[in-house]
Amino acid sequence: MKNRITDMPSEEFKKQGNEIIEWVDNYLSGIEKLRVVPDVQPGEIKKNLPNSMPDKGESFDRIFSDFQEKILPGITHWQHPNFMAYFNSTSTAPGIFGELISSALNANGMLWKSSPAISELERVTVNWFRDSVELHKDFWGIIYDTASISTMHAIANAKEKIKEYAIREKGLVGSGVPPLRLYTSEFAHSSVEKGALTLGLGLEGTRKIATNEKFQMIPAELEKAIQADINAGYKPFCVVATIGTTSVTSIDPVIEIAKICNKYDLWLHVDAAHAGVIAMVPGYEYILEGVDDADSIVINPHKWGFVPMDCSLFYTKQPELLKKAFSVVPEYLKTKEDSEVENLMDYGVQLGRRFRALKLWFVLRFYGKEGYIEIYKEHLRLGKLFEKIVSEDNRFELVAPVTLSTICFRGKPAGMSEEELNTFNEGMINSINDSGELFLSHTKLNGKYVLRLVISGIRTEEKHVRNAWQVIKNNYESTLK
Repeated sequence: MKNRITDMPSEEFKKQGNEIIEWVDNYLSGIEKLRVVPDVQPGEIKKNLPNSMPDKGESFDRIFSDFQEKILPGITHWQHPNFMAYFNSTSTAPGIFGELISSALNANGMLWKSSPAISELERVTVNWFRDSVELHKDFWGIIYDTASISTMHAIANAKEKIKEYAIREKGLVGSGVPPLRLYTSEFAHSSVEKGALTLGLGLEGTRKIATNEKFQMIPAELEKAIQADINAGYKPFCVVATIGTTSVTSIDPVIEIAKICNKYDLWLHVDAAHAGVIAMVPGYEYILEGVDDADSIVINPHKWGFVPMDCSLFYTKQPELLKKAFSVVPEYLKTKEDSEVENLMDYGVQLGRRFRALKLWFVLRFYGKEGYIEIYKEHLRLGKLFEKIVSEDNRFELVAPVTLSTICFRGKPAGMSEEELNTFNEGMINSINDSGELFLSHTKLNGKYVLRLVISGIRTEEKHVRNAWQVIKNNYESTLK
């Protein structure tokens, strides 16, 4: 009788597992030997892979060998200390272990009954994190994958607050009511617009509010827009403020915005995906000033919290409205404990739910609040150091205030027009990134092409910041020639 095909045998699993753990350790400890950005062309990785799956199973040795030879060369190394682009996401050993164990358990937390520990540990960890940044205990939390999904759920939560609209039953079109309007800063993350698109508001349903010289939303402009929309027959319903905008980490004046939202009975959501964690640091509690008057907030431990992708914490003061927006319970998902427990499937689009709370729990316990604060203080110090370095070199200029550890700057050779400066800086960042020594991203501020350097990786030290400056200077000179 032919042997039944099943999982990898135990002995082989242990052998391969030990080898992979050793590989991961070598990868992380030796990551500085690698280019930050891979030297590959579009389509190159795909070209080296078969067009179809194999007819017969292959040995794991061969599979892992192909990973190292064919996949790894196309990886951008987000764990690299010289990765200073976007908002860096670096994971840590306890989080990696949490992912491994979660994958081994492969439990689905859609219902309390489907895996009680998933639901209950999620409640514990979101409350721990809420308390660590001193959010009001009225905030109820849940873990989604990314801030984009958290923001989409915030907008859905806000829609459900509109009592005169029967959106759940009739949808937006069938309700026969004035079109909804959402407000956010011109520097807000694109996920706000994507959330509005997903929920049927359309691009015209989102109105961008002007910012001041610090790239913060102007409250007076917000109120002016709200009043104009009311007069034009729109229904304002939600404002999204940002604490730590993607381009410059500017902080919207949440206290003033909250007063306007209260005046017009609008939902206030706060996007603090990157910067919210810094409220842990003594002296930086102001980061979340006014948030207790908001209706919802998102903070991402997978950004500056050293938890592996993905892990986004969404907090709302009205979870019952979130449940009303999304809960659909067929007979096959009903359990005898339903009246006593939270079934997390009721609070979002997803039915199946990964055990994300496990890796968060591992990391929070491993570092503790004191460990986080120590790391954050060093990142903030390095941000100020780099700001000082740039400001003291007359070949460069700072283009935005440095709020935390994101520095926006550009090269400014004498005698160039603004158009020429934009071309020069674009060429310089392309040269930097093509070198593989450093990875930066860019933005545009008031028409200026600007380089962004972000210090938030757990492996980034002062030597890496100083080396980054040397790479930038070298590429400045080579681009100038």
